[in-house]
Amino acid sequence: MVMIAFSKPTRGAEQQRLLFDRYPEYGFAGLQLKGGQYGDYLDDPVAGADRFRHDWGSEPGHVSSLITMNPLDVAGRQRLRTLSAFAGAVGAQRVVICHDVPREGLDDSDLIRFAGELSDHAEEAAEHGVALSLHHHTGEPVMHRRDFDVFFGAVRENTLRLTVDTGHLLRSGVTDVPALLTDFASVIDNIHLKDYADDEFRLLGQGSVDLISVLDAITALGPDVTLCVDEESRAEVLEGLQVSRDYLTKHLSAA
Repeated sequence: MVMIAFSKPTRGAEQQRLLFDRYPEYGFAGLQLKGGQYGDYLDDPVAGADRFRHDWGSEPGHVSSLITMNPLDVAGRQRLRTLSAFAGAVGAQRVVICHDVPREGLDDSDLIRFAGELSDHAEEAAEHGVALSLHHHTGEPVMHRRDFDVFFGAVRENTLRLTVDTGHLLRSGVTDVPALLTDFASVIDNIHLKDYADDEFRLLGQGSVDLISVLDAITALGPDVTLCVDEESRAEVLEGLQVSRDYLTKHLSAA
């Protein structure tokens, strides 16, 4: 793995500062930021990037990836373009897009259309030196196992990438995560390692996801894939960092 990253939503500037200041000491090389952690800086991509670095520091790891909930209506398209420019200006590797559209009522033609639209945006993001990676999501267009086949069968080659979220897969009824990692290895650039049980996300090792099998499968992926602990449990920032580090220390080297 080139990078082992961490992501966690924060409440307010104090928690965000704690996350930014402390993640390196727990062995994480970068952060994948949620929308609330960078959204105030998108009014102007270049000036906003300068203000972000002034407020939070210029360490490259602070913005390894930017995660967004984004539909593809007119406003959503423009926001995605702005975000791609901002990501390039702050040195992020990728924009991770959760396609914020309800899955209900969609058919294969919708997935194929979305694949073309996101392929276009991926090409635009590449002009800023940034990858665009789809985060499949419960309740959104790419949700069920068959959706992956239809959608990525229509994505143009060398454009859109895939962020695999282990918690959202189980939540969506997809249980054979290693098989999905194998089948889509050519487009995967990012793994969100997340545990899940009883309708809520959990600290690593405290849910029902077979994370050991996932870690074993990840070792067969390319060296440019990022592993990110996407920590969305109820734990506070430092507990999330500590438990995540301890889990990876124990299990990743054995995978």
